[in-house]
Amino acid sequence: MCLSLAGRTGKKTKRMDWRGEGSAQKTEPHVLQELRERQVILKDTGEDGISESFQLLQIDVECEHQEKETRPTDSAVWCSKNVQRKQRHWEKIVAAKKSKRKQEKERRKANRVENSGNNESGICPQHSKRFLRSLTKEKLLEAKHSGPRLCIDLSMTHHMSKKELSRLAGQIRRLYGSNKKADRPFWICLTGFATGSPLYEECLRMNDGFSSYLLDRTEEDCFSVFPLETLVYLTPDSEHALEDVDLNKVYILGGLVDESIQKKVTFQKAREHSVKTARLPIQEYMVRRQNGKNYHSEILTINQVFDVLSTYFETQNWPEALKKGVSSRKGYVLRDSVE
Repeated sequence: MCLSLAGRTGKKTKRMDWRGEGSAQKTEPHVLQELRERQVILKDTGEDGISESFQLLQIDVECEHQEKETRPTDSAVWCSKNVQRKQRHWEKIVAAKKSKRKQEKERRKANRVENSGNNESGICPQHSKRFLRSLTKEKLLEAKHSGPRLCIDLSMTHHMSKKELSRLAGQIRRLYGSNKKADRPFWICLTGFATGSPLYEECLRMNDGFSSYLLDRTEEDCFSVFPLETLVYLTPDSEHALEDVDLNKVYILGGLVDESIQKKVTFQKAREHSVKTARLPIQEYMVRRQNGKNYHSEILTINQVFDVLSTYFETQNWPEALKKGVSSRKGYVLRDSVE
């Protein structure tokens, strides 16, 4: 367009075309306003040819600007599709969450109605988490004064590796969790447990809320904390089977995770202090089961031993208690199941 104008109007027109090209880079209002002002000036001077050229230039600029507004670029179309796809995906997520919340609300409502209807038959309604925590705390504090007592002897941890300490910390967490859920919990005491020791740091790292556990901790040895005549050290090497859980006794579990399997460590320690020993009645109520590895062991973790003690204390049933704590991987099954 500019070349054709230059051919008709000469040098003076070329100079005006250059100004028109520079002005075309501006926004539409500025370009049109400037062109109108120049058109009026040129009309006043009587230069009809130049005025006609400006009219054609003005039409060209307007058409070009309209094409830019109506024709979207490829990147704009791509972004629009991408945004729409993400928008549809997000709407699906929001709708699913709303549906899930609605279903959960209806389920809780149905449970409240059912519990209120069964309340007359002696079924307790659901309680809030705050109430359950308060009830658990009350049961544990009651066990401190009138319940059975369990001591975990942690005086042998200085011989253990970091991996073994981590496993022991996990066993303490599981033991405490089982005790919280029990209807008749034990009162737990950690002896030989020094603040700042590697085991203490591992318990803080692995067990959430360990510093607020409701139990006793002491750096002293278990043989100096309790009267010796009240102690019963539970060890698989004992000759005597445990017959009952006595409220007047303190039952000791050796906090020892020994991957090298040093035998009779806890048994010898109990004999050195002239303390009674006992083992779980696995041999009396269970039999060995044949397996491919020919593996049979009565050595349990401290949380497994506690599960047996806690279940028996609630049910007064040794087969049921042993089934709860003795895994089939140990190579033992209940005698009744074999018969």
